[in-house]
Amino acid sequence: MVPLELSHALISTPPHEPAPGPAVACDVAASAAVLDLMPIAAAIVIQRSGELEFAAVNRLFRKAGFGSVAADSSMARLLGPQLRRFFASDQTHVEIEWQFGDEVDCRYFRVSFARRSTVPGVDRALVSLIDQTAEFRTEQSLRREMMTDSLTGLCNRSGFSDAIEGAIQPGAAAKYAVLAINLERFSRVNACMGGLAGDELLISVARRLKGALRGRDVLARLNGDEFAVLMTAQGGAADAFQVAKRIRCALASPFRLSDFEIRVDCAIGIAFGSDDDGDGEDLVRNAQFALKRSKQSGRTETYHARAFDVARKQFGMETGLRRAIESEALTLHFQPICDLATGRIVSFEALARWTDEQGVCLSPDAFIPVAEESGLIVPLGRWAMDEAVRTLAAWNDAAGKPCDVRIAVNLSAIQLQRDQIPSMVRAALDRHGVSSNQLTLELTESAIGTDPDHVARIMTALKDMGATLAMDDFGTGYSNLAHLQRLPIDLLKIDRSFVSGMLADRDKLAIVRAILSLASALGMTTIAEGVEALDLAQRLAALGCTQGQGFLFGRPLDRDRAYRLMAERNA
Repeated sequence: MVPLELSHALISTPPHEPAPGPAVACDVAASAAVLDLMPIAAAIVIQRSGELEFAAVNRLFRKAGFGSVAADSSMARLLGPQLRRFFASDQTHVEIEWQFGDEVDCRYFRVSFARRSTVPGVDRALVSLIDQTAEFRTEQSLRREMMTDSLTGLCNRSGFSDAIEGAIQPGAAAKYAVLAINLERFSRVNACMGGLAGDELLISVARRLKGALRGRDVLARLNGDEFAVLMTAQGGAADAFQVAKRIRCALASPFRLSDFEIRVDCAIGIAFGSDDDGDGEDLVRNAQFALKRSKQSGRTETYHARAFDVARKQFGMETGLRRAIESEALTLHFQPICDLATGRIVSFEALARWTDEQGVCLSPDAFIPVAEESGLIVPLGRWAMDEAVRTLAAWNDAAGKPCDVRIAVNLSAIQLQRDQIPSMVRAALDRHGVSSNQLTLELTESAIGTDPDHVARIMTALKDMGATLAMDDFGTGYSNLAHLQRLPIDLLKIDRSFVSGMLADRDKLAIVRAILSLASALGMTTIAEGVEALDLAQRLAALGCTQGQGFLFGRPLDRDRAYRLMAERNA
């Protein structure tokens, strides 16, 4: 800004201005000459009878387009009210921010009003203007880049949060909704066709999503293959579901990439605003939480606080499970698997049991999904393997010789990907002095299908070790007969969903017949799960099923009771 001393010198006049004359003209000319030395636009403004006049202006003031006559000056017209209030006040210096022009060609100035004193009748001030347009536009450009996704040109996460904060006003949040959208199979496109093809697909998806939305809806790319929409929902949930439907329809047609046509489906989660929402980020997180459920259900899901409470409960369960694994507070129970022809126990399936700190006994169905999601399945699986082999060693010692039974231990898909299974199994067998032929390792179809080549190498190593391999829950996944043919599988376990009610359901019976025929052709032993009635066991045996597992033969038992049951049945 202009030094205050210079401002005083420029506007210094006698208390009562004389009539215009040669001396005054000379003073004005001197002031104008001094103003021209200033590096910013400046003018000396006089107020006479409520009207503003320019006593002097410099070259930069005229170059900025503010003229030299107050009556014709846009500056005097637009800043006139502020100048009059300044003259009427007891202030000697004021600075304001001034935006001038239309939206397309807007200019930004920092304006200063300065005068020597507030003596009545002396309405003379120096007005200086610093043009900050370049700095402001640079700041806007940088902010725009920070708030924009460089690939699609859409808002990014930060820009989307700002859009939510600007759109949702107190008391009106319930009229808005956020949709979180995640593309399915995008990672496969990236992996198989390369990053450029993936970028091309994202741009095409963004265009289609934009075309499916209404003009006032805001589309953003949050990260990777995840998009989000901020929309008004005056009609409540129906509006949001209608937009979700249009989005699915827009993505239904294949995308053409190079010589391929790629179909892209999506999962959609919706969160509705409420008056007590904390901020825009809360809505985005809620929508992403619903999105996670959508990935599992295959349909559009909405956020519910109750579901969030369930998630919090799962986090609590994860904390407790981690402590239980570290303190070895879990136990293994063993469910017998019997030969359908003789009734002898041929093996036991090891099933983890956990009694939490509140004394509640939890089954694997409750905590295994939490363990898999959190990554705790790896230490849990290692513990289960060691405990199962320890149990075999104890039974062998009690019998005085190796028992004629095996213990089956389940291996999860995540454990197969993250752990060194063959070395872990070998270490447990060596540690407790147990032969590998007493161990059965069960894998599900879905676990095999995640990475067939990697799993095949693991299974081959386990088979070379001498362990028995079983495919669990056969028929419930995406069965690949090629897997059955080339993998060293010894046992097929028929899922209980086909066995239960088989006698009354012709379709289930046909499926069981087909599985048994397939296993026989491949030289595999079969185990039927969920056998709870004698007539069902007899029918399975007649169809050629070898073994059965279910409440008919026994419920899961602790280590000592399982051994006593085995001794009685196999005596």
